[in-house]
Order: sequence, then structure tokens, then C-alpha cells
Amino acid sequence: MSKERQLAIVILAAGKGTRMNDPSRAKVMYELNGKPMIHFVVDAASSIKASRILIIVGYQKESVMEFIRVSCPEAEAVVQAEQLGTGHAVMQTEAALEGFRGDVLVLSGDVPLLRPDTLAAFVTHHRESGAVATILTAEMDNPHGYGRIIRNADGSVLKIVEEKDATDEERLVREINSGIYVFDKETLFNALAHVTPHNAQNEYYLTDVFAYFWKKRLKVAAVKTAEEREIRGINTVEQLEEARAFLEREFHG
Repeated sequence: MSKERQLAIVILAAGKGTRMNDPSRAKVMYELNGKPMIHFVVDAASSIKASRILIIVGYQKESVMEFIRVSCPEAEAVVQAEQLGTGHAVMQTEAALEGFRGDVLVLSGDVPLLRPDTLAAFVTHHRESGAVATILTAEMDNPHGYGRIIRNADGSVLKIVEEKDATDEERLVREINSGIYVFDKETLFNALAHVTPHNAQNEYYLTDVFAYFWKKRLKVAAVKTAEEREIRGINTVEQLEEARAFLEREFHG
């Protein structure tokens, strides 16, 4: 990566995986080809030469931390004691990143098919665009359930519209938000300080930082991945099987 600017990678790995049918296991520890799915995310993160890798752990954290200690000793575990949303998870890294200057790439530990070259191109585009934040997006044949990316005429992002809030016209947009982002670190934490909790669970959503950016008239960019499969999160046993079959085809033809 660029020598002028440092990169920290934050991997969200605190979740429970309630639809995976095994409460004894952290979601990211479900296996693909004999390795926990977080292995593939950490592997991709390590390959793009970040100066810091922080992994946010919570549910069944001991197993995740043990895996990190053995497989990626340069990574740092950050504990999210209560799982209060993606925004809250990233807030937990603020103390660890004190004094860090550069960009923060936020990945999900349950998105194991992301390629290192996709991530490298994503970070490069962010730095060249002059944006304070860049969203990794994908074009989907059936975008139902995903937040839609609405762009300005110059290609920058005007807004992210959730399915339930979208107009009929916006629902026709097939470019979706993957939940993978890169941010200018200082601007990110300034925005997080203004995020307020939602719903009875008091959850803080990372997507709320974008409203702060747009209010301040700060540029948000987006990069579309060529292969939408790369950004698919694994939430069910069926999706885990699909990813396993895909990896089998990739590596064994």
C-alpha cells in the first residue's frame, strides 16, 4: 500500500450468528475448507500490508482470540463487551488507534470470499478520489433487502437508501451497499461521536456516519466490485455451504 499514508484494518468479528444453529460457536469460527471463515478475511487483510490489523471480538471471544494469536500474531484483539451494533463495534477501536494517522478499512469477519486485489484496488481508489469515505458496492440481479447506492451525476454517493425507505424508482437501482468501507480515520471518529443509538437495543449503526458526512458536505465515493459473490456475507448454514462449494470450484476446478 501507499508509503505516504498508513492503513489500519478493522475486522468485525463479535457476532453470534443466531441463524447458524450452534450457540457454542462464534459466527466467524464456522469452517470453510477446514478453516474458520475469519481466516480468509484475515488472510486478505494481511496481504495488503496494513500497518495495523484490529479484530473486534465479543461472542465466544476466547476461541476467536486463540485463533488470532496462532494464525495472525500481528493482529490485535479489541473486545466489544456488549454487541450494540456495527457503529458501536468500531467505536471500541478509538483508544487503540489513538495517535494513528491514515485510513481505516472496515471488513466483516463473515465475508470470506473477498479477494486481496479487490481490497487493494478499493483502498487505492479511495485515496485517489479525495473522499473522506468510500463504499465497496456490487451490482445484484436481485438486490432485495440491501441498501441501495444512489449516486450524484459525478459518480460520488448522494445517499444510501434502505429497502424499507426506498421509493419505487430507488428500488430499481441494482447497486447495493456491501457494508465494507474505507474511511479517513479522523473524520470517521468525528462522525461516530455524533451517532445516536437506534431501537430498544440501543444499537449504533456504522452507516449513520454517512449522514454526518453529507451534512458537512464531505465527499463519499463508491467502488463497484466486478464479482458480487465476493461481498456476500454468510448468515445461514445454506450460505456457508454455497461458499464452500464456490471455494472448491475455485481451487480444484
